[in-house]
Amino acid sequence: MTKVKVGFVGVGGIAATHLKNLSANEAVDITSVCDIVEANAVRVGEEHQATAYTNAEEMLDNEVLDVLFICVPPFAHGDVEEKAAKKGIHLMVEKPVGLNVEEAKRKQAVIKQAGIICATGYCLRYLDTVKRAKEYLADKEIAMVRGHYISGFVETPWYRTMSKSGGQLVEQATHIMDMMRHLGGDIDKVYANMALRVSDEIENIDIPDVTSVNFTFTNGAVGHLDCSITQTDHRMGVEVLGKNFRVTIDGTGLTILENNEVVSADAEVDFYAEQDQAFIDAIVTGNTDGILSDYTNGLKTLAVTLAANESQDSGNVISLS
Repeated sequence: MTKVKVGFVGVGGIAATHLKNLSANEAVDITSVCDIVEANAVRVGEEHQATAYTNAEEMLDNEVLDVLFICVPPFAHGDVEEKAAKKGIHLMVEKPVGLNVEEAKRKQAVIKQAGIICATGYCLRYLDTVKRAKEYLADKEIAMVRGHYISGFVETPWYRTMSKSGGQLVEQATHIMDMMRHLGGDIDKVYANMALRVSDEIENIDIPDVTSVNFTFTNGAVGHLDCSITQTDHRMGVEVLGKNFRVTIDGTGLTILENNEVVSADAEVDFYAEQDQAFIDAIVTGNTDGILSDYTNGLKTLAVTLAANESQDSGNVISLS
């Protein structure tokens, strides 16, 4: 069997998880890696017997790739998606897909025109508990969707800078925002309040440490998401409310309450592994049904989080329609 030739742009952070999953996949050959930090590129290249680069364009010119994993910070995408797509290389783009909706739309158009397969890294959709929640909600009328992502400060230097990360909502809580969309439907209007309240001693920080966002969904439901970088532990989840029922994803666990009857379940899958397997299966078979977040979906979730930032700046309700 001919193996899928995979390259990486960015080898830090989440890339390590993808590299681990793909190195265990018999259908995959990791052939090249790229990182602006040469020592990291060389180290990961040696670990996977892959050619190391510090320039993504040079890698794309020199290598014959089937797939490219883009695992760079939000500000660092440049035009690598477009260049890879025009070469017919399939893409896995980590979240968020950028920091500018219009730029992401241009990338989306190039990806569509190229006819390639493109997944985005909203891995929580691949939880078996989330799948079960979505199936339960399929015929339900949803009244409210509540989400939270409460964690600590990330020491990575670019994270604290709004122009590079977009803030916690765009860079991290985007996972919960996406799950709220996945379970509750598309979002119509956004209104946000954010502040840097208790973390201004952090050098060069200009992102909020507390964020509160209200939504209206296109189906008429209302919603709310809180996120904060002020805590020493990590909590995240989504709660979906309707008449006489409540669906809760707490971390990765599921609880369904209906008419005072409770059903609970713990996740039994590695959602990162499920995501990567679904993507590689799509490349091998050409069937994309298993991909739960394509570039269009990544763009929609990005638009909601950036609308929240716009609402904070302007003080206005932002309409996505």
